Amino acid sequence: MFSAAQVNIYSADVVRSVGFYRSLGFEETFRTPADGEPIHVELVLDGFKIGIASVDSAIADHGLPLDLTQPGRGMEIVLWTDDTDAAYARLVAAGAKPLSTPHDWLGSLRVAWVADLDDNPIELVQRVN
Repeated sequence: MFSAAQVNIYSADVVRSVGFYRSLGFEETFRTPADGEPIHVELVLDGFKIGIASVDSAIADHGLPLDLTQPGRGMEIVLWTDDTDAAYARLVAAGAKPLSTPHDWLGSLRVAWVADLDDNPIELVQRVN
């Protein structure tokens, strides 16, 4: 049901964070929007993918309860799936705490968030176009 896991790092300054990870050898593979100030950038190093996401966008676009002043709350696990709605329902039924119900985003993705049993965020993503 899940594939292509990655880690997202929330940042108050996406451009600065991307520069840091590029200096470590990570290569950019995705950016949105393509022009202007990015709200999400993905980078890869030896097959390991990280996303750098704007904390302001995560709060405004998805209603996520993020607070970067809390240690350990600036990251999440990302799980790609063929059915975000079913995966969300399955994880909530298994005891995960709902954070953001399934919704369409960027015109090509269906996304949702839950928290695991230790309150660590998990993003569920499905490509819809």
